[in-house]
Amino acid sequence: MPQKKRSEIRSISIADLTFPPREGGYAKGHDTREMILEAALHLLVEEGYRAMTMRRIAAESGLKLGNLTYHFPSREDLVMALLDAVISGYQIEFDRIVHASQASAEQRLFNICELILEDIRTKKTTRVFPELWALSSHDHFVFERVHELYARARAPLEEIILEIRPDLPADKRTAMALFISASMEGLTVFAGYDKPFEGQMHALERIATKAFIDLVRTIRADEIPMDQSDFK
Repeated sequence: MPQKKRSEIRSISIADLTFPPREGGYAKGHDTREMILEAALHLLVEEGYRAMTMRRIAAESGLKLGNLTYHFPSREDLVMALLDAVISGYQIEFDRIVHASQASAEQRLFNICELILEDIRTKKTTRVFPELWALSSHDHFVFERVHELYARARAPLEEIILEIRPDLPADKRTAMALFISASMEGLTVFAGYDKPFEGQMHALERIATKAFIDLVRTIRADEIPMDQSDFK
């Protein structure tokens, strides 16, 4: 299968950052918060989490530190808002796919997996998420935010798996969603942006989506052991 050139990669519709609707207040205040989060994301993508100090973000935003802390009193507040803005873009697209009533559940599972796998090829995703994985091993705040983020991202997979396999117990559907999500995320280090096998992602997508759909369709509940007694 021929490799795609970067210019031929299908455009991903997931926004880098998605902000909630504005409700009252000054437009300038909303604009400033959004500008700060965009600056923080730029630093995270280009230089990593360590570069995301409040002083660097303020400088990147063209603000004084006091102006920055007016909107985000602490780095933790800023990071929480940043991750919310990142995951909101995914949730909008996931909701659109999950609730596409004209498509079968299997087609929607294919579509959501394809969207995630294509998104892995973006610079933002390849650089940001591995950075957060590494940090979560040493920073409890990041650990909690990352696991919260992925729990929200797995929810649409669980919803579709329930449609396809209502016979599976809830904990086994959750395990299936976790396996599918982890399998896709693991491709980031091999086939993400500028990674050795980026050009083969199209083939990997087809392998992965077929494997996931076949697995969800055919696996038996007794083939998913959930505790030690299930191994007997």
